[in-house]
Amino acid sequence: MKLHFTGDLAHVKTGLNHLLDDFGIEMAKEGHRIHVTQREGPLFVKNNNGTGEIVFQEKIHFFRGLGLWLEHFYSEKIFNLVESPRFTMNGAMLDASRNAVIKVDGIKDLLRKIAVMGLNTLMVYTEDTYEVEEYPYFGYMRGRYTAEELKECDQYAAELGIEMIPCIQTLAHLTEALKWNYAIDIRDTADILLAGSKETYIFLEHLIEAASRPFQSKRIHIGMDEAHQLGLGKYLDKYGYKKRFDIMNQHLQEVVTITDKKKLKPMIWSDMYFRLGSKYGGYYDLEADIPQSVISSIPETQLVYWDYYHDDEKFYRAFIQKHKALKSDPVFAGGVWTWNGIAPNYGKAFATTEAALRACKKEKINEVFVTMWGDNGAETPMMTALPVLQLFAEHTYHESFSEAHLQKRFRFCTGAHFDDFMLFSQLDETPGVSKDNLQTSNPSKLLLWQDILIGLYDANIKNLSLNKHYTELTAKLEKAAERNTDWDLLFDFYKQLSHVLSVKAELGRRLKEMYDKQDRSKLQNTMPALEDVKDRVDTLRKAHRTLWFALNKPFGWEIIEIRYGGVLVRIDTVIYRLHQYIKGEISKIDELEEERLHFEGPYPMSEGSLGRNLYHRIVTAGNLS
Repeated sequence: MKLHFTGDLAHVKTGLNHLLDDFGIEMAKEGHRIHVTQREGPLFVKNNNGTGEIVFQEKIHFFRGLGLWLEHFYSEKIFNLVESPRFTMNGAMLDASRNAVIKVDGIKDLLRKIAVMGLNTLMVYTEDTYEVEEYPYFGYMRGRYTAEELKECDQYAAELGIEMIPCIQTLAHLTEALKWNYAIDIRDTADILLAGSKETYIFLEHLIEAASRPFQSKRIHIGMDEAHQLGLGKYLDKYGYKKRFDIMNQHLQEVVTITDKKKLKPMIWSDMYFRLGSKYGGYYDLEADIPQSVISSIPETQLVYWDYYHDDEKFYRAFIQKHKALKSDPVFAGGVWTWNGIAPNYGKAFATTEAALRACKKEKINEVFVTMWGDNGAETPMMTALPVLQLFAEHTYHESFSEAHLQKRFRFCTGAHFDDFMLFSQLDETPGVSKDNLQTSNPSKLLLWQDILIGLYDANIKNLSLNKHYTELTAKLEKAAERNTDWDLLFDFYKQLSHVLSVKAELGRRLKEMYDKQDRSKLQNTMPALEDVKDRVDTLRKAHRTLWFALNKPFGWEIIEIRYGGVLVRIDTVIYRLHQYIKGEISKIDELEEERLHFEGPYPMSEGSLGRNLYHRIVTAGNLS
């Protein structure tokens, strides 16, 4: 399409050039005219009498307006749209610390998509995955970003009207950073810095300088969450026991002194204050008692209330009010549930987001963002977050909206079919799992990685016909792949995962049943199935590898490939052990002699769940270290 823009283009022209290829736009004087006006007030987008118009306030509103104009022009020709943003900040936080470090081109692609959605903020969460010149082991072999890479991303974002905010840790969640010998003197516990130590604050000053320097923003997220053992390691030996409220505030004050010196505006996760005020150490304890003396001594920071668990609007409203009692302008952080396992959990993400953002609007919260965590290896590709990012965007510009509106916007902003993306949830929303998977079960991860001979989750899936479920899902994903050719790598990956599980899901249970009946003939007949599933897993590994290297830096893939390698070599051993038994070389297979017990730990099982776990608890009952 040829377009001719006139009017206030000075601040948006460079960003506009970034989007031309994505939308097949050519700027030409003979093109359809769109007049652009920048002024305070709502976003206006219209087309009438052969002329278009976009009236916007913030730069980001122009790019959303452009997307709206194109979307409606293709279908309506005459339209007049008005949108008023409900939030001053709405964006995403991309995890680059849990194995996958998305490449610069990947960040740019994400920035273009969220710009057209109208999201104006992106944080990249880096525990140790950014370069700090003074500490060469900080982020060593972890795919850390260079200052130049971060600066390039930041400039690209600014041209699209998006503020990039550094997001780091300055107390806990630093296991990978503190594992090297350089950190011995600044380590309280394995993942927590030694508060009160001069060396710690020298270290943090270097970190804050390195993290903030590449960015134009003066805001910085300094973490401070989940420091569960604060003051109970080397700190206890060195300084004796002190109240953790006091340690927290004193440490935070030292960090804020550094950010003040650098003229930065810090924000922190709020959970430690609530945990310390709770009788059972819980974050979401409505009875948590935080002393007034502690509240009055909290340094000048902005609190971030993170919550991706509740689907009750009343709870969010109550907890927002508790945050306001500590600090007047809290930020809310929701979640996309890219960390459920190997597939996204859209049911949980949508239920929690709807409740949370309705509450935020009623409580007049101005700033919100959504977290894209990658727990336990970042097995779920981050691009699966896009439907939830779209949901956050539409909540910014509308008080309410229909599902059809959301689907149409997603189709335009991403080029993908919304319903086809929703199929990914069915990898975990299986028979035995409640609707929308609100209990966050992750059977696709459990069944992919679990050992065929040991089958820790075999009792959980008894009589559920999961092979049938995944066979039917594979067929759906094959058709979806044909409709989403621009997303072929993603759909190929999930199609192949479902293809693997259509055989592997119940293979261990079947072997156990045959063995219990001492049916050597049937066991012999399973050999082709074992060879077949081995081939399918290897094909899946290659599809995952192609997708990973298209999106992420190579560092971290070795972790995932070792997991695939474990599955493949263990299938070899299954075949070897069965051959021994069938030929009479051994009288029994000890692993198959064991009764299959219902898996019940370490997470408590709940109705509507088949289980949820991390890799090391799936593959063995032993100690994987």
